[in-house]
Amino acid sequence: MNKEIIDIIAKALKEDIPTIDVSSHYLFDAEISEGDFIAKEDGVISGIDICVETFKQVDSSVEITVFKNNGDSVAIGDIIAHVKGKTKSILMSERVGLNFLQRMSGIATMTNKFVKVVKGYQTKILDTRKTTPTLRILEKQAVLDGGGTNHRMNLSDMVMLKDNHLKAAKSLVDAVNKVRSHVGKDMLIEVEVETIEAFKEALNSDCDIVMLDNMNNILMAECVNLNNHKKLLEASGNMTLDRVRSVAKTGVDFISVGSLTHSYKSLDISLKF
Repeated sequence: MNKEIIDIIAKALKEDIPTIDVSSHYLFDAEISEGDFIAKEDGVISGIDICVETFKQVDSSVEITVFKNNGDSVAIGDIIAHVKGKTKSILMSERVGLNFLQRMSGIATMTNKFVKVVKGYQTKILDTRKTTPTLRILEKQAVLDGGGTNHRMNLSDMVMLKDNHLKAAKSLVDAVNKVRSHVGKDMLIEVEVETIEAFKEALNSDCDIVMLDNMNNILMAECVNLNNHKKLLEASGNMTLDRVRSVAKTGVDFISVGSLTHSYKSLDISLKF
């Protein structure tokens, strides 16, 4: 497992158990318990490996049998995994393990809903950088588990020239040319536009992707026609489940949805002895 993820889990456990679990430490010794992780609503699983690692970091002797893997659908009452080990070890691991599993499964479930709505179109559902600080690697994995596609992981991954970049630059074309001279052809450059005029300027630049920000469907369809497959097009802004199918119909390549990682609902999962 990625060292970054291992460290995130270790920090989460340190936050929850600074010294000892005073509830379990004095109550149990070597007693053994077992229990099931149970889905209490329909959804898509993500983070089961993170949950398992959480328990293993507390006590490597804990045995966990996984029945539902990342990306698997679950229905109410499904058993996701079975755990067996020292009672106090399970109790110490339970909350942190479930926190990861519930939140990542919530993101995967929400992402999957968006992916299903645009099924049949070429459009891919993208995440954004609107993630919980220090947990981006987990939240973006959850998007993948839900069938979505990751946008850039960080500011070093690719160039994105947004409205404030462009307002401070001489022009859109000049901004693209200046950055391109430093990053070369191997790195993607995306520019954000809000009007047809700005889109036409982007078409004449050396960018790779054009983000159509807060445009209505009519304007997006016009941009798709003007583009004629010259650039990749990403639609962004107020993308809800009710709207994304109509946006996909315009022919854009991507729809970015910030709510996947900032407005999701954790999936209800419990651990029962």
